[in-house]
Amino acid sequence: MTIDAAEPGSSASAVEEHLEYPGGRVHLFRGGEGAPVLFLHAAGGAGRWYEFHEALAGRFQVIAPDHPGFGGSDTLDDVEGVDDLVFHYVDLIERLGLERPHVVGASFGGWVAAELAVARPDLIGSLVLLSPAGLRLPEHPVEDLFLMTPDQVVTALFNDPAKASVLFSGEPDIDDILAAYRDMTAFARYSWAPFLSNPKLERRLHRVTAPTLVACPAEDRVIPVAHGRRYAERIPGAEFSLIDDCGHAMYFERPAAFADAVTEFLTTNTAVEPSGVSR
Repeated sequence: MTIDAAEPGSSASAVEEHLEYPGGRVHLFRGGEGAPVLFLHAAGGAGRWYEFHEALAGRFQVIAPDHPGFGGSDTLDDVEGVDDLVFHYVDLIERLGLERPHVVGASFGGWVAAELAVARPDLIGSLVLLSPAGLRLPEHPVEDLFLMTPDQVVTALFNDPAKASVLFSGEPDIDDILAAYRDMTAFARYSWAPFLSNPKLERRLHRVTAPTLVACPAEDRVIPVAHGRRYAERIPGAEFSLIDDCGHAMYFERPAAFADAVTEFLTTNTAVEPSGVSR
C-alpha cells in the first residue's frame, strides 16, 4: 500500500490522502487527533471536508474516505455492491491500522456502516447511524431522488431550503454537473436493485455488538424516521435520538447539533484511546 499525501483540503486542520488499490485510488480526508472515527458519507457531498467533520475533529481523529466511484475516488471494478463495500472497508480499517474505530455512517453510508457492524462486529468500537438507509419497510417507503427535479431534491433534503447553499452554491458549471452525475451513477450502482435496501438486513441486526446510537432528523422527507426507530429496536441496547428542525441533509443543515450528539455519544463510549493509524 502507498499513501500519497496531497494538498490540504478545504480546512487547515484536514489533509487529503490517496490509498492505492488494484485498479485505482481511494481519496480520503484525515483531520484531528484522538480515537479514530471512520466516517462513511451519504450519497451526496462526497469529496469535501465540511463543518460537521471539523466539529468531530475537535475531539477525534476523523478519517473520511470517498466511497469508490464517488468524489475523488476511482471506480474499482471489484466493488459492485454494498456487500463489496463492506469488505472494502474491512480492508481499509486493517490497512490503516485502525484499532476498533468508531464508525459513523449517514444515510447511504449508514446502511454500509450497519452492514459492516453485522459482518464484522469485532472490528468496531462503537456505531453511529444518522438517518440510515438499508431497511425495507413497505409501509414507510423511501423517496426516490432519481425521479426528482433539482428543485424537488432540495425541498426533499432540507427542512429549510435556504440552507442548501452548503451543497448547491450558485449556478453549477460543467464540472459540478459531471461530478454530480458521477456520484449518482455510483449511488445507482450500489443501491438500485433492490432499491436502497437489503431485505435480509433487519433480521441480522442482532449481530451488532458495538454500542450504537441512531440519530434522525425529525423532518426527514427522504428516509422516514420509522427506519431509524426500527434500527434502534433491532440493534441490542441501541439508543435513539430525534433532532428537531432538520431535514434529511442533516450534517449539512444542522452540523453543530448532529456533531454535538455524535461527540457526546462517542466520548462516552471511548474507554481506551486506540493507538490510531499506522502511517
